[in-house]
Amino acid sequence: MINFEEELNKILKEDPLGILKTKVSNPISIDQRLKDSFEEINVFIDENNREPEKTTDIVERKLFSRLSELRKDFQKSILLKDIDRHNLLAEVKDIETVDDILNNDVLGLLDDDSESIFNIKNFTVKKNKTDFVARRKPCSNFSDYIENFKIVQKEIKEGKRKLIIHKESHLKEGRYYVLDGILLFLEKIEDTRIKEFNDKTQGSRTRNDPRTRCIFENGLESNMYLRSLGKELYNNGSSVISTNEELLQEFNENFGQINDDDKPTGHIYVLSSLSTDPKISTIQDLYKIGYCTTSVEERIKNALNDPTYLMGHVKIVSSYKTFNLNPQRFEYLIHNFFRERCLDIEIVDSKNIKKKPKEWYIAPIRSIEQAIELIINNQIHLYEYDLNSKTIIKIKEE
Repeated sequence: MINFEEELNKILKEDPLGILKTKVSNPISIDQRLKDSFEEINVFIDENNREPEKTTDIVERKLFSRLSELRKDFQKSILLKDIDRHNLLAEVKDIETVDDILNNDVLGLLDDDSESIFNIKNFTVKKNKTDFVARRKPCSNFSDYIENFKIVQKEIKEGKRKLIIHKESHLKEGRYYVLDGILLFLEKIEDTRIKEFNDKTQGSRTRNDPRTRCIFENGLESNMYLRSLGKELYNNGSSVISTNEELLQEFNENFGQINDDDKPTGHIYVLSSLSTDPKISTIQDLYKIGYCTTSVEERIKNALNDPTYLMGHVKIVSSYKTFNLNPQRFEYLIHNFFRERCLDIEIVDSKNIKKKPKEWYIAPIRSIEQAIELIINNQIHLYEYDLNSKTIIKIKEE
């Protein structure tokens, strides 16, 4: 019969697996840590044949700062004397006079630093919100506008009205806009109001900034300044237009400056796919951006049998008549701009041949129309498409 007590004592005594052995680690002393940190500087000099410098490289910059501080500390230099093989601390002096104190200000308490605690230029100054936030109030005669809001919303849903990128020239009485997702009606722009302000570079200036009367579909109204309205619409809104013809007119007036001498060259078009193929229909924000010298309707009439159009019917989202536009240049610019979002897919045509259609991109329609506008306005080189925010951002100044 097994003597459990004897067996247990035997296991505890012999401990064949070393389970009961405890490892005692010797703590690293402060002096040793100091020497190890200095040795890193030595190794850097060994490998690079120079002292660390104040560069953009984080590791080197850290070593530079460490060496700079050690050269201000006589006591530490004494401890490191035996391993200072590059004589980095040979000139460090003991503190004996007032001048030594000023020259060995280890903590930087005596530095005449322009970036002092009293300099608050790096703090964000809290600015007052624009006046339209504070001045919204219930509209007393909102019942006069309800039906028109419903009609405009219905026409937007049906595609009879479109949302386009807002420009200052779009601000006109009797027009609709979308601000932060809320439909608004610009009923009135008051008489001229000259506003004075100071410009840092051009001195005192004046500008016209009249009040407006804006009615919001949520039952509120505002008398915000016209420039405040324009700024908010530019940042967080859109202009509402009624037809493709009106959209064409907007671009001709604001960007093309068309006259009798200008030569029509074709149409830029944006299409969406009506394909029932799940690998296509499930892709959100999928649009084809193209250019044709005929009418868009003529160009897409055989879409169902054309792999270029994914072998399916398509819907015209937007079209723009162009003047004096080089089609090859436009195609290069738009393809290059959205190259990271180009659809990568193979389509089998009617002869069972695999084709890889081009000009289909996965991006929000607002960004696509903004890119087209920038090309027409010859400003596309100043911007890029940001994949994370799915928006167009400015990358350089004009």
